Amino acid sequence: MQAPALAGQSATYLARQLNYFKSGIRGGDQSDTLAQQMRAMAGILPSEAAVQSVSLFLANLPRTQPAVTISGDADKGYKLYNMKCGACHGPNGQGNEALKAPALAGVGDAYLARQFTLFKTGARGSHPEDKPGRQMKMMSTHLSNDDLRDVLAYINTIGR
Repeated sequence: MQAPALAGQSATYLARQLNYFKSGIRGGDQSDTLAQQMRAMAGILPSEAAVQSVSLFLANLPRTQPAVTISGDADKGYKLYNMKCGACHGPNGQGNEALKAPALAGVGDAYLARQFTLFKTGARGSHPEDKPGRQMKMMSTHLSNDDLRDVLAYINTIGR
C-alpha cells in the first residue's frame, strides 16, 4: 500500500500528522495522490479524541522491520546521517519530540525515499502552517539522491 510502518512511532507525531491531513496542511498537493488518499481517511476521524485514540494505539504497537528495498553504502550513510540527519532525528533514528522530528528507523526505506523526494520537490513541507515540514523541505536540498540511498541503507541497519 506504499504506507509507512507506523507502529512504535511517537503518538504526538502521529496525532500532528493526522490533524495536518484533516486540516489540509498535508495532502493538498495534487501531485501526491497517496497523501490525498490519507487526507480523506483522516477526515473520517470525528473528533480530536478519535485522533488521540488512534495515535496512542499505533504508538503502542510493537515495531516491525519493513522489507529492505533500497541498497547503498551503509558505512557512508552512517557518516552522512550523523552529519545531516542525526541532530534532529536522533543518533539511532528514534526521533526527537522536542524538535518535532519523527523516528526514521523502522519506518521503511521506500516510504522515506518517497517523502524525501516530496520535500525536495515542494509537494510536502510547503504549507505555511507546517513549520517542521518547512524545515525538512530546506534540509532535503542537502542530500543528493546517491547520498540519500546511502543514508537509507544505514537507517535499514538500525535495530536489525
